[in-house]
Amino acid sequence: MDHGVMVSNGCLSITHGLSNPLGYTVFLVVMATSSSAQVPRVLHFQLVDGMQLQINVSGCSSQRNARVELQLKNSTRTWILHWGFVYHGNSNWYIPSEHSSGAKVYKQGALQTPFVKNADIYVVNIELRDPKIHAIEFVLKDGTQDRWLKLNHGNFRVEIPEYDANVLFPSIPKDLIDRKAYLIWESRGRPHGSPEQQKQDYVDALKELQDKLSKGISLNELQCSYINASTKTKAQNYKETSSCGTPSSYHRRHDVEKWLQRQSKGPENKTGQSSSTLMDLVEKSVGGNNVVSQQNYFTGIYEIVVLSKVVAGDYHILVALNAKSTAVLHWGVSKSSAGEWLAPPSDMLPEKSKMVVGACQTYFTDVSNREGSFQLVDVNLQQRKFVGIQFVIWSGGSWIKNNGANFFVALQHMLPSGKVDGYGKGIFKWLLDEISRREKEAERSLMHRFNIATELTERCKSEGELGLIAILVWMRFMICRHLTWNKNYNVKPREISEAQDKFTNLLQRTFLNQPNAREIVRLIMACVGRGGQGDVGQRIRDEILMIQRNNDCKSGMMEEWHQKLHNNSSPDDVVICEALLNYLRSGFKLDVYWKTLYAHGLTKEKLASYDRPIVSEPHFRIDAKEGLIHDLTMYLKTLKAVHSGAELESAIESCLASLFKNQDFARADKINGLGGLSLKLQDCLNYVKTHIDDKNIGPLMEKLLESRIEIRPLLLIPHRLAKELLFLDLALASAVKTTMERGLEDLNFTHPPEIMFFISLVLENLCLSTVKNEDLIYCTKDWYRVSVSYKPSDAQWALQTKAILDRLQIVLSDRSINYQNNIQPSAEYLDTFTEELVRAGPAAVLSMLINRFDPVLRKVANLGCWQVISPVEVCGFVASVNELITVQNKVYRKPTVIIATRVTGEEEIPNGVVAVLTSDMPDVLSHVSIRARNSKAYMLCHMLRSKYIQESQIEGGTCYIYSTEVFKFDSQACCKLLDHDISGSNLSLSSLVSSSISRRVTLKRKTFCGRYALSVEEFTTEMVGAKSFNIKFLRGRVPSWIRIPMSVAIPFGAFETVLSHNVNKDIANKITFLRKLVHGGDVSKLQEMKGAIFQMSAPLSLTTELMSKMKSARMPWPGDEGEGRWNHAWQAIKKVWASKWNERAYLSCKKAKLNHEDLCMAVLVQEVIRGDYAFVIHTKNPLSGDTSEIYAEIVKGLGETLVGAYPGRAMSFIAKKNNLRCPIVTGYASKKIGIYCKPSIIFRSDSNGEDLEGYAGAGLYDSVLMDEEESRVLDYSNDPMIVDKTFQTSLFSKIAEAGKIIEALYGRPQDIEGVVKDGTIYVVQARPQI
Repeated sequence: MDHGVMVSNGCLSITHGLSNPLGYTVFLVVMATSSSAQVPRVLHFQLVDGMQLQINVSGCSSQRNARVELQLKNSTRTWILHWGFVYHGNSNWYIPSEHSSGAKVYKQGALQTPFVKNADIYVVNIELRDPKIHAIEFVLKDGTQDRWLKLNHGNFRVEIPEYDANVLFPSIPKDLIDRKAYLIWESRGRPHGSPEQQKQDYVDALKELQDKLSKGISLNELQCSYINASTKTKAQNYKETSSCGTPSSYHRRHDVEKWLQRQSKGPENKTGQSSSTLMDLVEKSVGGNNVVSQQNYFTGIYEIVVLSKVVAGDYHILVALNAKSTAVLHWGVSKSSAGEWLAPPSDMLPEKSKMVVGACQTYFTDVSNREGSFQLVDVNLQQRKFVGIQFVIWSGGSWIKNNGANFFVALQHMLPSGKVDGYGKGIFKWLLDEISRREKEAERSLMHRFNIATELTERCKSEGELGLIAILVWMRFMICRHLTWNKNYNVKPREISEAQDKFTNLLQRTFLNQPNAREIVRLIMACVGRGGQGDVGQRIRDEILMIQRNNDCKSGMMEEWHQKLHNNSSPDDVVICEALLNYLRSGFKLDVYWKTLYAHGLTKEKLASYDRPIVSEPHFRIDAKEGLIHDLTMYLKTLKAVHSGAELESAIESCLASLFKNQDFARADKINGLGGLSLKLQDCLNYVKTHIDDKNIGPLMEKLLESRIEIRPLLLIPHRLAKELLFLDLALASAVKTTMERGLEDLNFTHPPEIMFFISLVLENLCLSTVKNEDLIYCTKDWYRVSVSYKPSDAQWALQTKAILDRLQIVLSDRSINYQNNIQPSAEYLDTFTEELVRAGPAAVLSMLINRFDPVLRKVANLGCWQVISPVEVCGFVASVNELITVQNKVYRKPTVIIATRVTGEEEIPNGVVAVLTSDMPDVLSHVSIRARNSKAYMLCHMLRSKYIQESQIEGGTCYIYSTEVFKFDSQACCKLLDHDISGSNLSLSSLVSSSISRRVTLKRKTFCGRYALSVEEFTTEMVGAKSFNIKFLRGRVPSWIRIPMSVAIPFGAFETVLSHNVNKDIANKITFLRKLVHGGDVSKLQEMKGAIFQMSAPLSLTTELMSKMKSARMPWPGDEGEGRWNHAWQAIKKVWASKWNERAYLSCKKAKLNHEDLCMAVLVQEVIRGDYAFVIHTKNPLSGDTSEIYAEIVKGLGETLVGAYPGRAMSFIAKKNNLRCPIVTGYASKKIGIYCKPSIIFRSDSNGEDLEGYAGAGLYDSVLMDEEESRVLDYSNDPMIVDKTFQTSLFSKIAEAGKIIEALYGRPQDIEGVVKDGTIYVVQARPQI
């Protein structure tokens, strides 16, 4: 017999796996010696009915002290060892002349020794004194039945070592002993032990390791069992337990970046080539505009691309193929359902087509260009209302199919306008219609339902998430019992199990091959059982008969249940079995039986509604209790194996039992070494099984997470246990959530290390369950950082920790919204739910932990419930809105306090609004916050969402808000909300707050200077706005360490002059017409006006002059890189001009009583400083009004995330002007996104309606990058601005000093925008602070 061998560190370790048709497995470990063959010293066999056999071999034959101990575990019957020994070179059995008492000679050729019970196990000990004995062989005999257990139809064999390996044991490394000591301490619940106890743990660890070595386990095996990076760190921390008693595992961490899963942008490529090559080639050849959907298929050597496009109101399906030989598209249409194949109408056939029986055959046309070639068929379906088309392809003498099936392209609904309605507002309509149509068939039995689900999933799997979402909604609807499981149809459990098996196998393959769909697949699999082929389902029928026969319960409720099980088993049977067990264990209490059923939705009416109704209550003989408990417990495992895929105990049993199923010695060794389950995973799973109900949840949750971490890499590769592992991972993830919920009330939220430890675990669980998890990964890394830096009562630590929680809340909110947006449309189409998915997911318990921990951090950080953004004393009527932007053009006739859930940063404060209260977190120096202060509107951010929601329920009441004297986070001083009727009062806008514009502001219309481009030296206030002029003012005045970027400008009047050119005559007429409509009150025409501006053409003189000025300023000219680059620049210039008609800008001018016609737009042109950070400075603290303080906010990347109030907060600090070297951080960054770009040009709006005395106009108009921006998920865990105090102080001091210098130049407070690149400060804009 061949053995697989692995070599590590000079030690040999051999692993064997055996199995037989009776369904038991064996795991063997050997110890190497230098002078004898490698002989197993410890053997583990997994037998039938959950029994385990362990064999320990000690001593050696040469020393005449060989001893074999056989331990039988989990046995409920009496077993007999039928055995004999063999000599070297002889296969015959012999029996010793002397044998132990109790053994009997069987037919002169064997001994039979009964196992003797010892506590919970049965034991046989054999001592061998004959030095010639080479091995013993045996089989097991059931003492109560004539049943024999053999190994692969042969004997079990235990070889006896010739020499004692103990003398050759290597020394045990100290770090291995440390790790074992840690695990011993962990198993005791991590008590706060003394140094003496640590020494005892060390002694116990050494003893246990020596014992394992003495039983034949190799040192290499032990090291593999106990070592990993986190355990090593824990062991080190264990020896250095801090004086405050913080458990070392609170500082645990994993290399979570290995778990990073970004959302892939295209379909997976199975050929190893770039998945976008053919797609890009096709789009460039046929045009990428008006593409409704696109799909890639990879089959063998072929790649197939399918594009759906709308061209001139007609629906086109374009099929492209990378084949070189002649190819033919064999296709048909589907009119009523996706499964239909009909010949297309003859009046819509493409060129080179011919009709055959039931189909059309169209020859592909060769298409080639400089970048490559392909073959193409363009099918024009016109505006016909087809469900889709089906096709296969003939090429190279064979048919090209989609995994043996037809390719199917679903068509999306065409609106009367000729446009496509997506997937019907985010749904896969044809699939949902097909589900509805086939529900009548599906309700016949679960077999029918799962077979239909397999068919529909196979057909829609290439359609991405929307198709799988439709399947998910259907399965959720089913598992919640909103659909009928069985109706007038008898089906065998085996047939249901096989149908489930096919469906779940398909889901597992989809999980492996479609990474973007993995979350949806996990949700689907949580709704269905595992299923199985062969006797898996049949055992449901067979074993219930055995239970009835063995326990004399062949009538009444058990017979009714038996009939149901025979004709249509379902997940309800798991609940019924659990109810019967609880009934028996409670001493035959019927109320316990019904309580279990009711808890799972099984009422008397439901039981009676089955095709084979259950109307009787259970009644058993008292003496049958123990037998029934045993048999039903085993039967419950059978039921769960089919119906409960994600149930933890069943999932663990399924994986462990399948580990070596149907494998021989050599195969088992290869599996364990390459594709099996590690010893660490097996140990973790066994720990979980034993401790699942522990009150001390910490160690249990760690083992649950460690199990998931071990499983994760196996889920991403083909594996023979792939489906079992996926179900196990689902069960483990669910167990983390339920365990955390169970222990929530026992947590001490006033002890941060404990809470941070559990948040780490829950965060890791969420990372492992999420596809697009980049945000979560970086939050987890940051969480590790603050966990190890904890200091009691440290306000700065609390601010950092709270920033991570703020970011996590944004991430969780986005996930919830994503579920809502993606799943709810399909759910509503089938009249069901989405919220339950969010509540049931792993994110829900994390949200609970954050909500409870947040107030603790606020207290440490000295934060209140509110943050004042714009401090003013006001009073007004309360009105609630979801998004502030939806009411920005509304005029409130009475002073109004808006309570808004969402503030995007794009809004203008509506007329009549005196205050805005929000649970959103706009930055203090964002444009919307500046506009709020400019309009004398009070703005507050509520930091406790639960309290915010409670206070927002006062619609129509009055809100009195009092400003604080000095800015600080003090909720008692910020505001007071009173809910009482003031309908009889005479409050008015004039009586409560003065006009938002302190004095009458007017705009002076500017005239064109006759030049299209100006150098910075030519800037004057008559030709450019304040942004450009301030750049000129600062150049040469600031010290050299403050850089001012090179700039040119397109002056006032250039837009109007370009528009007046003959080439733009039609556009000018259209704009004039639309302008009249807008001034007449039709604000909806603003967008149309902007669209008309985008169609303008540039005169040659503008291009020539701008190129000359930019090159003179040593700025890159876009046209040098090709005409396409100049077109990008020209489009950016037009976007700046068009922003004059932004809705918020138009409304702001109207509110300020400014003549919009007098507004002129210059364009400041600058090379983009691609900095590490961007900042905004207000040289007078805008929150307190303190002129001695500088307030600044800073973000990573470009400044748009700051001024645009992207979700999350910028990092903020204050600095006293007389002590700039000691800046004080007031808040840490929680923005999840940074904006970056490649080397580019930015075109900044520079109107005559900004930076006016008493009217800032901040952010009303657009500054546009020539090139598309790139959003990146931010990682703060190693950012020096956060983690390096020296760097932070130096950087913030330089920023504050720049602000102080510029303020001194102007002689008044300034609003300054800038960039930090490689430690150098760049100022890109300065204006008076409003």
